[in-house]
Amino acid sequence: MRAVHIWKEKDDEGRKREVRATKFGGAWRLQAKHVDDEQWTYYDVPLIEDLRTLKDIVFRKYQRRRASAEDVAFLEKLLKEREKEEE
Repeated sequence: MRAVHIWKEKDDEGRKREVRATKFGGAWRLQAKHVDDEQWTYYDVPLIEDLRTLKDIVFRKYQRRRASAEDVAFLEKLLKEREKEEE
């Protein structure tokens, strides 16, 4: 089953950025686009800030029973791995 999480944010320059995270077949895929861009940017390795935001969104949905505990656990694990890579 496909799960899609979408959020919008502003970067340091004030440009709006939309991020979409899709889980399909057990794999997460993140893509982002600024308002003035025509093409989406697909991330093989997601940005750590996007992973933090996604984890928070999925955790809040989990509390309302709209996401699974497995998704929360997987994203926490993925975030820890990415933080170790950044060090």
